[in-house]
Amino acid sequence: MKRKDPMEPGGLVVVDKPAGFTSHDVVAKMRGIARTRRVGHAGTLDPMATGVLVLGVERATKLLGHLALTEKEYVGTVRLGQSTLTDDAEGEITASRDASAVTPEGVRAQVSALTGALMQVPSKVSAVKIDGKRSYKRARDGEEFEIPARPVTVSSFEVHDVRPDRAEDGTQVMDVLVSVVCSSGTYIRALARDMGAGLGVGGHLTALRRTRVGPYRLEGARTLEQLQTERDGEERITLLPLGEAAAAAFPRWDVDARAAQLLVNGARLTMPGGPAGTQGPVAVFGPGDRFLALVESHRGRAKSLAVFATQAG
Repeated sequence: MKRKDPMEPGGLVVVDKPAGFTSHDVVAKMRGIARTRRVGHAGTLDPMATGVLVLGVERATKLLGHLALTEKEYVGTVRLGQSTLTDDAEGEITASRDASAVTPEGVRAQVSALTGALMQVPSKVSAVKIDGKRSYKRARDGEEFEIPARPVTVSSFEVHDVRPDRAEDGTQVMDVLVSVVCSSGTYIRALARDMGAGLGVGGHLTALRRTRVGPYRLEGARTLEQLQTERDGEERITLLPLGEAAAAAFPRWDVDARAAQLLVNGARLTMPGGPAGTQGPVAVFGPGDRFLALVESHRGRAKSLAVFATQAG
């Protein structure tokens, strides 16, 4: 008889991603730690960035696409006076300009202009697809192209410190410590680029740490080394169970046994609130606090996004 994988039915784990790792690198490492191929991530972090990366193991991978759409929070450092090819410290410097005349008041004015509902142009060296091809591939191939602006929301953009410095090439620069709360799809390095452009000196991101993805915070994250040590000592890693993960991230709807059976068999039940009910995914729980499915309201009825229970227990 085949031994049941100890990771089933799976759950979430919040990783503190190290610098220099791609999100795929972290997933590959976790596959070895969890001893399963079924691992994915919610929302990509650039190699330079550190901090919260939410991983799903086994059946929890079905949650990830919905978690990726939630609000995110960052702290970072913007260097004013230098522009780079990638809008961050990983790209070559394309222009330098003396930033000694930049004032804290000017910086805060630019931050204010970049707060709220925006139309943002992502970096050309990004994963955005242009006519079916990743923009970073077009950039590496030397193509000339434009990326259309996309709607994003920066709900909070704060300046915590502005300090002068001198770059390696002798340019007088300004380093600005910021924190950002934003919608999914917002590029923090594009905010750095646009801040520098607005001040007339150019800018790029030199450090970035993600401190929150939806309800999942850095305080609850573990490093890859900690996860490996836990696996070595306990023969398994501790995961956030599916039901707890869903209840933390989405509005909750509790149903009785009959409704639970109908729902997992594909019935479109009437949702609380009618046609104007909750927007976005809703986590459905049956008797015994059993997590059944993620649904969304479609004309007041529950449309399944992902079902996690094959039958109501």
